[in-house]
Amino acid sequence: MRLVLALLLAVASFATAQAQSLLQPVDRIVAVVDEDVILRSELDMALANVLAQFAGREAQLPPREILERQVLERLVVTRLQLERANASGIRVSDAELEQAIQSIAAQNRMTPAQLRTQLAADGLSYEEFRTQLRDEIAIQRLQQRVAQSRVTVSETEIDMALAAQGDGGMIYRLANILVALPEAPTPEQLQLAQTKVNGIKQLIDRGEMDFAAAAIRYSDSPNALEGGDLGWRGLDEIPVLFANVIREMKPGQTSDPIRGPSGYQLIHLAEVREQGRQTITEYRARHLMVRITELVSPEQAQRKIEQLHARLLAGEDFATLAREHSDDLSTRVQGGDMGWFAPGAWGTAVTQQVEMLQDGQLSQPFRTEAGWHLLLREGSREQDVTEANRRNQAREVIARRKSEEEIERFIRQLRSEAFVELRLGT
Repeated sequence: MRLVLALLLAVASFATAQAQSLLQPVDRIVAVVDEDVILRSELDMALANVLAQFAGREAQLPPREILERQVLERLVVTRLQLERANASGIRVSDAELEQAIQSIAAQNRMTPAQLRTQLAADGLSYEEFRTQLRDEIAIQRLQQRVAQSRVTVSETEIDMALAAQGDGGMIYRLANILVALPEAPTPEQLQLAQTKVNGIKQLIDRGEMDFAAAAIRYSDSPNALEGGDLGWRGLDEIPVLFANVIREMKPGQTSDPIRGPSGYQLIHLAEVREQGRQTITEYRARHLMVRITELVSPEQAQRKIEQLHARLLAGEDFATLAREHSDDLSTRVQGGDMGWFAPGAWGTAVTQQVEMLQDGQLSQPFRTEAGWHLLLREGSREQDVTEANRRNQAREVIARRKSEEEIERFIRQLRSEAFVELRLGT
């Protein structure tokens, strides 16, 4: 969930925008989106959000008319995605919405009641907040559905990505500026885009504007108002066209314009760092459980586990007792042997117990929802999981890169197929 404290700060200007809209006798239409419309008051509210986020840094924003067009385009794309989500049967229940609100409150170290109070103090009604959050969740689910239906990652792709890294897993902090082009640009559109991107590059090279400020002012990418920030990425999650350029760059450098599928890009390399070797402590243990059932009460299960615990302390063999008495069917035949496992593999309760023990030590009886348990920790070892993690990370980043590309393609398709009429100038 990306809604954190910044969301609460961003809505601080809502009251002002709403008050201004009340002074207008008629709330005019600024965009027609298929059979729906976007009103001036909605645009003013969204602009107020942006201005609140850039309080004290307003000089970084583009001129008002350009900012309005950027924000209006975001509203159009949002509206189109909501229409598609609704047509696809995506619904966000009240229970799911409440769970999301609780999560946001927890991230901001608040209770839901305190969050509601904060929203009111910032001038945003709780119902308006719920509506916005419901819309965001619906859009996220639509995008997830698009990605899941279109994206697969093969083992061959992972092998190729790791081979292409060739650097042991260096990661790069990147930002971008996009000068967008339509699907089939005319020579005039190509020339105009080239002139624009070259002009932006010259501004950056001469030091007249830093990269983040240039991205905010000129980029057509959805992350423009974040200064073009792309975060930390490995070369395996960057399209090959850009990865080959980035590999030759030094921190602080900005690439020459690169023609990509969406238009001309400028890539800025902020930092580079190496991912070190990664190890975890693995454990080997034996497990014995007395399950709580309708026929076995918690008290009965506890008495039995305590009797078994006493027998083990008296010297009886754990494996033998596990085979005879354990209700854990996954380990019973093996005498309770759980094999080597990483923390968390058998749940939080088991992890907490096994980490407290020494090799060869027997636990005290402990209870979970399933029943009463005993653990015998037989061994521990440090396991190098760098390669396994690299493969898992490569799988994740390839999937994320492909998802981003598919979602971007999906949004462009939505936009091109929709009837959209912008009326900012009227």
